[in-house]
Amino acid sequence: MNMQAMMQQAQKLQREIMKKKEEVEKELFPGKYEWVEVVFNGKKEMQSIKINKEEISQEDKEMLEDMILLAVKDAMKKIDEETEKRLGQYASLSGLM
Repeated sequence: MNMQAMMQQAQKLQREIMKKKEEVEKELFPGKYEWVEVVFNGKKEMQSIKINKEEISQEDKEMLEDMILLAVKDAMKKIDEETEKRLGQYASLSGLM
């Protein structure tokens, strides 16, 4: 196999990987544990959180849901920033970041 054919094969593979990645990013992934339900998209972004506990007032439940959502978003942002800091130099090599 010559170099040009190898490059074409690599580009085709990269397109396939990106297509699969985009498909996953568009999906929603529910998670549930006891009285907490969450939904994330394939980018690991939290879309919603529900507290299913009767002893909590509706106002407190909504406030708690908002606080958890913001805390998770903050943690995910920090993960993304640290990943970019450590691996950003390789982004052009892999095309996957």
